[in-house]
Amino acid sequence: MSLKEMIATARGKAPADLVIKNARLVNVFSEEIYTTDIAIEGHTIVGLGQYDGLQTIDVAGHYVMPGLINGHVHIESSMLPIPEYAQAVVPRGTTTVIIDCHEIANVLGLEGIKLMLASSKKTPLGVFAVLPSCVPASPFETPGCVLEAYDLNVLLEKRRVLGMGEIMNYPGVLMADTSVLDKIKLVEIQRLVVDGHAPGLSGKDLNAYVAAGKDLNAYVAAGVHSDHESIAPEEALEKLRLGMWLMVREGSTEKNLRALLPIIKQYNPSRCMLVTDDRHPGDILADGDMNHLVRLAIAEGLSPIKAVQMATINPAEYFHFRDIGAVAPGYIADLIVVDDFQNPGRWRHEPPGAPGHRRGSIAHQGCADGHDQPGGILPLPGHRRCGPGLHRRSDRGG
Repeated sequence: MSLKEMIATARGKAPADLVIKNARLVNVFSEEIYTTDIAIEGHTIVGLGQYDGLQTIDVAGHYVMPGLINGHVHIESSMLPIPEYAQAVVPRGTTTVIIDCHEIANVLGLEGIKLMLASSKKTPLGVFAVLPSCVPASPFETPGCVLEAYDLNVLLEKRRVLGMGEIMNYPGVLMADTSVLDKIKLVEIQRLVVDGHAPGLSGKDLNAYVAAGKDLNAYVAAGVHSDHESIAPEEALEKLRLGMWLMVREGSTEKNLRALLPIIKQYNPSRCMLVTDDRHPGDILADGDMNHLVRLAIAEGLSPIKAVQMATINPAEYFHFRDIGAVAPGYIADLIVVDDFQNPGRWRHEPPGAPGHRRGSIAHQGCADGHDQPGGILPLPGHRRCGPGLHRRSDRGG
């Protein structure tokens, strides 16, 4: 599809490849819900409004929102290979994940990271990665390898690598350990993200953690940008005040969403995102994946649109994605359809008129277990997104 063709379709001069009719759009930019058509040309949304298409899907007033993004997950904790993991989470609305695969890297090293990325290429799930910063997690371990900054550097050529994974060795940051700071510098030079892991860190030590490396070689402004380890409201607020992004964790073992919601409601939820960290397959099947987190946040009193933003546009902006996380012209058509926006426990599987699944097109993805249970969502994946950063780049390239 050429840019000229996209413009012609957006202007209504030519029919779109696909038009989703009568959608109640959840607009994460304006925080509105309104009825509109969604015109899609090739992989890309080209217009909102009244459009004609070569193919139409009438969703009959159901809600359409962006596919959900899990900004921090260790897929190894699901005990599933990525293709099977995708079968579990995509039908529940998760269309993109950012994985920190330090667990498999602790055993297989760089080859483990490459294996995780390679095994995801033929799935409907968009899989991106941050590099493991602590392999091994402790000097007293007996790992399969030790990964330093110079080892990890080769993986920055991968188009789906977004930055450095959680800096679990926060004492190493405070003590200016060269090995740790070299890893921060490695990705900061390329303006990529640095995920944090700072449970209980406060005061001057937290300031040092956030600002670590700003004098490194006198020209690199390095730092830790996010944290998913906050367990108390005061801790979360301090990190927000220092400019960190707050990853609000609700997994199988660590559950912090309820405790942190007062801060999210009172202060700035645009700097917050929902993540699972570690989620076991039984919990995914029984309760859902990211859809469960959105549903729980709404049930606990968070504005429904704010909850959706924390699983869509907020992580997209943190990771510098330019074309996922919203439903708007120029964005990739990663969409989900839900039944009842105010009560997402009744999210549906298939809207009226949805076609059968066909790889490479926007289509129905059946639930992995075949059951129409609460938490099921109709994802409209197939049209894959481009990658993150200052430039668009294909996530299929490596």
